[in-house]
Amino acid sequence: MMADVAKDLASGTVGGVAQLVVGHPFDTIKVKLQSQPAPVPGQPPKFSGAMDAVRQTLAAEGPRGLYKGMGAPLATVAVFNAVLFTVRGQMETLLRSEPGVPLTVGQQIVAGAGAGVAVSFLACPTELIKCRLQAQSAMGNTGAVAVAVKYGGPMDVAKQVLRSEGGARGLFKGLVPTMAREIPGNAAMFGVYEAIKQFLAGGQDTSGLGRGSLMAAGGLAGAAFWGAVYPTDVVKSVIQVDDYKNPKFSGSIDAFRKILASEGAAGLYKGFGPAMSRSVPANAACFLAYEVTRSSLG
Repeated sequence: MMADVAKDLASGTVGGVAQLVVGHPFDTIKVKLQSQPAPVPGQPPKFSGAMDAVRQTLAAEGPRGLYKGMGAPLATVAVFNAVLFTVRGQMETLLRSEPGVPLTVGQQIVAGAGAGVAVSFLACPTELIKCRLQAQSAMGNTGAVAVAVKYGGPMDVAKQVLRSEGGARGLFKGLVPTMAREIPGNAAMFGVYEAIKQFLAGGQDTSGLGRGSLMAAGGLAGAAFWGAVYPTDVVKSVIQVDDYKNPKFSGSIDAFRKILASEGAAGLYKGFGPAMSRSVPANAACFLAYEVTRSSLG
């Protein structure tokens, strides 16, 4: 049992690093698009779309700009995926009818949801820090009021939030939409991953699948995550970058309503393109790295 935990921890960590290196540039663009202020009537928005955001970021900050804010998630994405795959592995052991029997797709959905609960407590504070840093570089050139508060880096965000936003509770701002994202998202992701693996293998035994099949299943599983929960991620982002002293939103439902009222359904899908185009290669890399590491550990 302990050996399984250690293997899941190690494999999840390797998967997490692979996911981040492939996916972080897409994530930077997603947050810049999500957090750009609504344009003044008659003025074009700061970024006309994902490719424009990439061009402007490269012009202003060079390639490093695409990897901005990666320090916090690099430390945490390893831990995050280690916890995700380990809790999922433990749930798998609990749900399994007898040792060695593969889980059904339904059981994988339950295992994914359980893992989603656990990782929400990690995801919430780290995403808050990441969103503040990414949004800061997006708002920096708009002359928005919020720019007065400059963060020096991840630890500085944590320090300022702890000091002036109600202590530890401030770091868990947005926990409800984080859970509303992680629980159904991971249920969908692990369910789809298993379903596609079984479909490609032509049955429940998926141990003979090649790397291409694992990458295809992982990529589609990542797409399923975001397809299931994207609007809650937009709500989470706006709540986490909301001003503590004079907030625009009283909570998740209020944010959902206001975005819908001011920008329509499209507002709840801001940055969906880059999120999807990141999720497919990043999760293909993550699941492949996890599976290859896991099987090499025996």
